[in-house]
Amino acid sequence: MAELIFLIVCLGGATGLALNRAPLWAWAVAVAAATIAVKLGLASGELSWPGSGFLSFIGWIPAVVLGALSYEPFRRAALVQPVFKGIQKILPRISATEQEALDAGTVGWDAELFSGQPDWSKLKAVAPIVLTDEERAFLDGPTEDLCKMLDDWEIRHKERDIPEKVWNFVRAKGFLGMLISKDHGGLGFSPQAQSLILGKIASKSPDAVTIVMVPNSLGPGELIEKYGTPEQKEYYLPRLAQGKEIPCFALTGPTSGSDAATMRDVGFVCKGMHEGEETLGIKITWDKRYISLGPNATLLGLAFQLLDPDNLLGKGENIGITLALIPTDHPGVEIGRRHLPGGAAFPNGPNWGHDVFIPMSAVIGGVDRLGQGWRMLMSCLSAGRSISLPASSAAGIKSMLRATTAYARIRKQFGISIGRMEGIEEPLARIVEQAYVCEAGRAVTASMVAGGEKPAVISALLKYQSTERMRQCVNDAMDIHGGKAICDGPSNYIQGAYQMVPVGITVEGANILTRTLITFSQGALRSHPWLYREIQAVQDPDQDRGLRAFEEAFDGHIAFVAANVFGSLFHNVTGGLFASAPDHAFDTAGWYKQLARSSRTFALVADMTIALLGGGLKVKQKITGRLADALSELYLLSCVLKRYEDDGQPIQDAKIIEYCARNSLYRFQEAIRGVLDNFPIRWAGWLLRPLVFPLGARRRPASDQLGKEIVRLAMQPGEVRDRLTRDIFITNDVNQPTGLLEVTLVKVIEAEVAEKKLEKGIRDGRVRRYHGRDWIADAAENYVITEEEAKLLKETEALVARVIAVDHFDAAELVPHYQSDKVESAAAAE
Repeated sequence: MAELIFLIVCLGGATGLALNRAPLWAWAVAVAAATIAVKLGLASGELSWPGSGFLSFIGWIPAVVLGALSYEPFRRAALVQPVFKGIQKILPRISATEQEALDAGTVGWDAELFSGQPDWSKLKAVAPIVLTDEERAFLDGPTEDLCKMLDDWEIRHKERDIPEKVWNFVRAKGFLGMLISKDHGGLGFSPQAQSLILGKIASKSPDAVTIVMVPNSLGPGELIEKYGTPEQKEYYLPRLAQGKEIPCFALTGPTSGSDAATMRDVGFVCKGMHEGEETLGIKITWDKRYISLGPNATLLGLAFQLLDPDNLLGKGENIGITLALIPTDHPGVEIGRRHLPGGAAFPNGPNWGHDVFIPMSAVIGGVDRLGQGWRMLMSCLSAGRSISLPASSAAGIKSMLRATTAYARIRKQFGISIGRMEGIEEPLARIVEQAYVCEAGRAVTASMVAGGEKPAVISALLKYQSTERMRQCVNDAMDIHGGKAICDGPSNYIQGAYQMVPVGITVEGANILTRTLITFSQGALRSHPWLYREIQAVQDPDQDRGLRAFEEAFDGHIAFVAANVFGSLFHNVTGGLFASAPDHAFDTAGWYKQLARSSRTFALVADMTIALLGGGLKVKQKITGRLADALSELYLLSCVLKRYEDDGQPIQDAKIIEYCARNSLYRFQEAIRGVLDNFPIRWAGWLLRPLVFPLGARRRPASDQLGKEIVRLAMQPGEVRDRLTRDIFITNDVNQPTGLLEVTLVKVIEAEVAEKKLEKGIRDGRVRRYHGRDWIADAAENYVITEEEAKLLKETEALVARVIAVDHFDAAELVPHYQSDKVESAAAAE
C-alpha cells in the first residue's frame, strides 16, 4: 500500500511540475527528494518492492544531470548548441512559396488549440453575428429580391447561363462591389455581411451566386484594394464596384494547380511599344484554365513568373511570381470557349496569350510589388477562403435541411411519414448536425476575419470540412427524396446543389490536398507555440543571434513537451474532470472540459509527430490528413459552443449541442487513434497510446434516441427549425418548389387529426381507397370525418400530390437549345 501511495505522490508531483512549466532546478530537487524518500523508506521497511535498492542509487543520476542542465552555460554547451548544429545540417530550407504562404496569414484560435491550454477568453472575445442597419437592409431587401428573380431551372437547363437581367440587377444594386470600400464607390460591407449575402443567394441558385462570389473573393478587386497603386485604385475600383468591369483571376494552368512553384506562365522584363511610345514593361506568355467568370470578363488578373534576364530592374534575374491587370481586349489576349464544370451554368473557361506586352503600370501595386504575387495571393486567400465557400456550403446544408425535413414529414410510406422511420432519421440527424456545425463555423470564422484576422490554417480546414459536409448532406437529401431528387426539372430543388458540389470540393485548393498537405503542415509551423521560432532561429544567417533565439524557443519547447505528456495522462485518466472551462459556461461546462482535454491530447500527438517525422511529414499524408481532421473537430466544436452562447443558450437547442459534441469528440478520438495505429515509428505509437488512451478509446457517437429527438425538433415548424435554417431564402409562394413545401408542411400538420380518422375508417372497412373513387367524400358521407375535415384533407391531398410529383417532358424539350436551333435552321433550309 505504501508503495502505491508513493507512486501516486511522485506522479502527482511530476504532473504539477510539468503543468506549471517548472524550471530544471525544481525537477532536480524533486528527483533528489524522491530518491532520498526511497532510501529512507527502505531503511524503515516501509518500501520493499524488488529493485528498490538499485532505484535509490540510480535516482541520483537524473537528479545530477537535471541539476547540471539547470546551469545555463553548461546547458547551452552540452545540449542546446549540439541540437542547434544538428538541426541546421538536416533541416531543409523552406521554399520561397512556402515562406510567403506562412507569412501571409495570421494565427488565432488555432494556436490556442495547438497549445493544449486554450484560453477561453479569446474565444469569447470573437464577436457574435453583428450587421449594421445598412447591411441587414441589403440582406432583407436587394438580396431577397435577387433570390426571387432567380429561376434555377432556367439557369441550369434552358439558358445554361446567367440571364442578362440578373447581371444587370447585381450591377445596379452594387453586389459586385461588396468588399470595395465606400471611398472607392463600393458598399464596404463587413466579411460577416458578405458571408450572409452570398449564402442567401447560394440557397436559391448555386450558379448565380458565383457571379457575385468571384468579384468579392480572391480577385482583382480585393488585390487592388489592398495592394494597388493610387492610380489603379482610383480608376479600377469604382468601375468594378459599379459592374462596368467584370473581373476574373487567372492562376491555375494545365501544369500548375496546387503546386504554384511549377507555374510555366512567364513574363520577361523588356522594352516595348505601348500607346505609341517605347516603355519598360513585361512580355508575357501564359496558358490558364478553370477561370471563373473568364468568358464574361473585361478585366483579367494574371499570375506569372517574372524573369529579368538583362537585369533591367537591378534586382537579379529571378524576380518571382507577379500579378498584373490586363483588359481582355488588350492585343494578344485570347479568351477561350467555356468549360462545363459538373454541368453547372456559371461562366468558366480558359484564356491564354503569347508574347503579350504590358507596361509596368499594369502590375498590381506597381514596380514595388514585383515578385510579391504569391504573398499577396495567400494573404487574400486566407480571408477569401474563410468567407465564400463556407458561406455557400453552410447555406446549402441549411437548404437541404429545410427542404428535406419538410419532405420527410409530408411524404408517407407504410402509413407514416418517412421522417419517422429510423432508416430516414439517421441521415436526417446528420443533416441537422451539419447545419448547426457548419453555420457555427461560418459565423465564428467570418467574425474573426471582420476583426482583422487572416486565418490561414482555419480557412483551409473550414474550406475542406464545410464542402465535404455539404457533399454528405446533399447525398443524404438525394437518398431521402429518392426518385423525386433524381428526376430533374423545374420542381427539383436539389439537382442544382448536387451539380455544384464537386466544384466546391475542387476549387480554392482541392480538398484532398488541402486536408493532407496544407492544413496540418501549415498549422504545425504557424500555430505551434515554439516550432516556427525554432526553425527561424536555425535558419538565421547570424549564428550567435540564431543560437540565442533557438535556446529560448528550445527551452520553451521542452517544457511544452513535459506539460503535454503529464497533462494528457492526467486529464485522460480523470476523464477531463479537472480540465479548464470558462466561468460563463453553465450548461456547456462539461463540453468545454472535454474540449480542453482533447486539445491537450492533440498538442501531445501533434508535437511528437512533428518531432519524430520532421521533413517526412510531407510524404506521410495519411497521418497529416488524420491530424487535420482532429484539429478540425476541435475547431468546429469550439464554434458550436460559442454559437450556442451567442444565441442566448436556448434550452430547445441543448440536445442539438449534445448531439454535435458527442459526435465531434468521437470523430476526434478516431482520428487520433488512426494516427497511433499507423504511426510510422512503431515504438513511438506504443509509447503514446497509454498517455492518450490510458483507459482505452471509450468515447461513443451520439445515441439513436438523441438523433430521433433532434430530427423531431427539425421537422416541427417553430423556433428551432427557423434557427437551424436562418438567413437562407425562404418563401411561401406555392409556385416555387420550396414555397410549396413550406405551405404543404403546415397543411399536413393541420390535417393530421382528420387523417388519423380517415386511416381508421379505411382499416375498419368503412372507406375504400383506390384510384377512380373519391374516398374522402365517402368518408364524410359515412361520418368518418366532418365536412370541414374533408375539405381540409382534399386541400392537403392536392398540395401533397404537387409536392411528390416529378417533371416529365417531350423529347424535343430535352434537346439542348443550340442543337434545337440547328434543327430549326435545317428545317427552314429544306
